[in-house]
Order: sequence, then structure tokens, then C-alpha cells
Amino acid sequence: MSANSPEPPGTVDVVLVKGGRTKIRYAAVPVADDGVRMVVRAPWAGAGVRDFGFVRFEPGDVFTEYYWRDRWYAVKEVRDGGGRLKGWYCDITRPAVRTGTELVVEDLDLDLWRSADGTDVRRLDEDEFAASGLAQRDPAAAGAAVAALGELESLAREGGFTALLA
Repeated sequence: MSANSPEPPGTVDVVLVKGGRTKIRYAAVPVADDGVRMVVRAPWAGAGVRDFGFVRFEPGDVFTEYYWRDRWYAVKEVRDGGGRLKGWYCDITRPAVRTGTELVVEDLDLDLWRSADGTDVRRLDEDEFAASGLAQRDPAAAGAAVAALGELESLAREGGFTALLA
């Protein structure tokens, strides 16, 4: 199936694992899956409003989420209920694994935000990443995570994710 081919109707459960435990599970509608990159769409899965100070995620927001089976990140385009782009929230993760109707992603604590206009690019949760002990337990994974964050930050500062998500 090509990146632009629609998935069959239905849903897939996105399972975000952190520290070996399921952090959140939610249903998403598959948009495309070319065998390397899977795209799903889902409403904001959090309870109520989550205000980060630089962006608010709230009921009615829609996330178009891009997951790769060969990259150490996920990029989530965030729009409000009226379709206005808020920005992109990026999770540093191990490569995604799809098994049947589940898409499992292991969150590695590092995140990146890029506002819709590109004026706000910020690294998030570096303290959590350092405290996770990943660098000691799995230095190769920690190195891949840091490299992925650097790659995303470069893309975010050099014009955004258009080419990556096309």
C-alpha cells in the first residue's frame, strides 16, 4: 500500500508505553500505511484540557499522527476543532510496531514542540530523559533518541516537517 493509499475502514489502538507500562491507549482511524510509515487520525485522547503554557490540548482537537517502523520518533500534527493548525508535537520513541489492530510505541521521554508559525521550537522533558536511566541501561537506544531529537529540531528550525510528512 502506498503512503497515500487509504487503510481499510476501522480503527487501530495506539498504545503508548513508557517505562515498560502502558501510559495511554486510544482508538485512531488509519489513514495510510506503506509498510514503513503509518498515519492515523484521532481526537485528543487526554482527559479535559492539558495546558502546557505554550499550547493547550483540549476536547475537539484532532491529531494526525505519523509513526515510522524505522525511525526513533513520531510526529503529531495538532489542529483545533475548526481545523486551525496549532503546531506539531513530536515524541522521541523506539520505532513503532504494528501487530494486528495495535500500534505500539515506546516513549523515551524526550519531546519537541513546533508552533504552527515556526516561531516557537522547544525541546521538552530532557530532565525526565536524564532521570530515566536509559543512557546507562541501553546506551545505543539513548544515542538514537538524542540523534532523533537533533534531527527533528533541525527540521523544525529549517522550515518544518512538510517534506517529512508528504
